[in-house]
Amino acid sequence: MPVRSSNHKPRPRTRRRRTEPPPVEIREMQLEDLPTVFALGQRLFTAEELPTLYRCWDEDEVMKIFGADTETCLVAVAGDRLVGFALGSLMEKRRSAWRYGWLEWLGVDPAYSRHGIATRLLKQLTSLFIRRDARIILVDTDEANESALAFFRRHGFGQELRHVYLSQNLDTHPETIGRRETLTEDEEE
Repeated sequence: MPVRSSNHKPRPRTRRRRTEPPPVEIREMQLEDLPTVFALGQRLFTAEELPTLYRCWDEDEVMKIFGADTETCLVAVAGDRLVGFALGSLMEKRRSAWRYGWLEWLGVDPAYSRHGIATRLLKQLTSLFIRRDARIILVDTDEANESALAFFRRHGFGQELRHVYLSQNLDTHPETIGRRETLTEDEEE
């Protein structure tokens, strides 16, 4: 058993102060934000963590959503750093009076998570949808993305439906193998 000397004074406990991030502004996305939004999405939607989302996240997807309706694409900016985004769109079905708001992508830099940024982006996008006469907001995510599911449930989303994605690896398909063999033969000639 260790013995303490009488002149040993215990160190006072110090708490590490959490540095507060700079104030965050939510604003409409601009053309010059596209590369940064795309890069942040690449960091967030990885094949290892979120394979279903990863397969859909690309430059064309971001450009398509932004090009269709810039008003429903928002970014969160802290100082001069883009720290989050919400990409939404409006959908109208033929012969239906209903208009749907669709939150297609929502992402926040992990260094800024748990500061209410995703909530602020969602609330502002919801207001935009309401002003544009949307009656329902739709959102989808991978069923394994428990943090996203919990977030959306906390914000009133429900009526969950499962959607099954199937895939087939074409590397082992006979036509692919035959094509590779033909290409190899052509190169050898």
